[in-house]
Amino acid sequence: MTELAAAAGIHYLTKENASFFRTPGGLLGVACGGAEHQPVYLHCSFPHTAGRQWISVRTAEGSEVGMIASIDDFPAETARLLEEFIRLRYYAPAITKVVRIREEFGYSYWETETTAGPCRFTVRSGGGRIQAVGAGRLLITDVDGNRFVIEDIGRLSEKEFRLVPIFL
Repeated sequence: MTELAAAAGIHYLTKENASFFRTPGGLLGVACGGAEHQPVYLHCSFPHTAGRQWISVRTAEGSEVGMIASIDDFPAETARLLEEFIRLRYYAPAITKVVRIREEFGYSYWETETTAGPCRFTVRSGGGRIQAVGAGRLLITDVDGNRFVIEDIGRLSEKEFRLVPIFL
């Protein structure tokens, strides 16, 4: 992996060469290679299948500071800090019930119950706003960029199941 990483120009962040910290403003920072970067943002390469592995650490401008092979390679306290920021970035309440969906003028208007409480949101039709992200799992992105997940479409009632697939 080291030869391939060098050829690709990937700098791996490890517990030996990087120290993550919370900034005074409550954001995430990292010290590595004699420099401090703050804030930094975590981008999972595979958020739906391997959310603890292959995490790109980037500056606010989008340049990559380095790659984390696995959160589990860091001490427990650092791993908890990284997990917290990943949860914030990829926050997506699970839809537990689809109450109603109506479509009008290229938008669908969803009325749902979620793990975060009742929620109404609008989804632009087309453009991959509703995506299958695993066997039976759907990721829905509303017009404001908020994400919602239906963990298993097989668990939907017959009525809910009839509503959702028409938007896929």
